[in-house]
Amino acid sequence: MSCSRVALLIANGYGSYCASVDGEDTRGRWIVARLLLYRHLPSYSSGMPRRRAGVLLPLEVRILEAGSVLQRTEGTFYGFAVARELAGGDGDALIAQGTLYKVLNRLAAAGLLEAEWEDPAASEDQGRPRRRLYRLTADGARALAAQANSPAISSITDRKLGLA
Repeated sequence: MSCSRVALLIANGYGSYCASVDGEDTRGRWIVARLLLYRHLPSYSSGMPRRRAGVLLPLEVRILEAGSVLQRTEGTFYGFAVARELAGGDGDALIAQGTLYKVLNRLAAAGLLEAEWEDPAASEDQGRPRRRLYRLTADGARALAAQANSPAISSITDRKLGLA
């Protein structure tokens, strides 16, 4: 197998590997065999499950908890308000926006949150961009309650509250 053949397979989105310069290297054959057998090289392919279904990560639980608190007081919540709530209200140690909004989108796609854009007139009156508003669904509340009973999540929450 020549390196150009391997490079052709790699150019189709299978990674950034080139086996050899002369093309007669056994490593090149291994890469091609792996490409054909597993149909991927990256460990983050969509075909690989990353975690069990129905299990929330600690950050997802914290975001759902913060959203639940905000929803009780305001009816809906938005990303930056969640970030402030997670930081303790002072906004000093805010969670990275890329992380926060990816998790919010993932929770909405899983049906744990409902998401909608706010009315454009409300944002224009206040001179700011529109917010994406979230609400905890019944499924989200059940998932949060189930995760709150988990020993691992409970210990994290207890540590944050200073109970452990």
